[in-house]
Amino acid sequence: MKLNEPQEINVKSIFLQKHSASIRIWHWLAFITISFLIITVLFNSTLYSPRGNTSMIQNVLHSKSVVVTVDQARAVAGQYEDKLWDLHKYLGIGLAFLFLARIVIEITTSAEEKIGSKIKNAIHFYKQNVRKTEYKHYLIVKYIYLLFYLLVLYMAATGLLLAFDEQLGLSRQSHHFIKEVHGFGQYLMYGFVFFHLCGVIMADLKDSKGIISGMVNGGE
Repeated sequence: MKLNEPQEINVKSIFLQKHSASIRIWHWLAFITISFLIITVLFNSTLYSPRGNTSMIQNVLHSKSVVVTVDQARAVAGQYEDKLWDLHKYLGIGLAFLFLARIVIEITTSAEEKIGSKIKNAIHFYKQNVRKTEYKHYLIVKYIYLLFYLLVLYMAATGLLLAFDEQLGLSRQSHHFIKEVHGFGQYLMYGFVFFHLCGVIMADLKDSKGIISGMVNGGE
């Protein structure tokens, strides 16, 4: 084998490659950030929804002999929603910085940990019909990760546009359109998180034991 020829990857345990500290830290920071982003959306759609809390505020105040209008009660209920949306905005800005950090990591990390190198190696051996089924699975996983990074970019970019719409001078129509686009993306994110967790758990229980611990200790 020539020196510049891709080195074969151990595909028996696809997810058990050694992970550098930077990759592991990035992974868990991204997991925590995305989890809290999802939680803020779910809470604002349920527990802190002004629609559901307006009547409750009116009833509570009425029991204290205080009468307020629907608009007044909705304004109070909206304060809690606004606080959570502010937190959501800050988490979204954090996600944007994490995306930039991932690009830096990809540029500066060792060749064996670069996604591009891993895909190039897998394609090389796949074309040679070497353990074709395993390399096909490996490639599918890596391409899904690439789609995930594009989804993060998509959500971060649209979220930043919404967060700074006034500074950017966006019209109400533009804001509404971007909000709809951003809202659609959230369902894609839910789907990825769900299937990613299911896939990791199933693989860890079957033929790729140690996936989770590998992302904790680096696969050592």
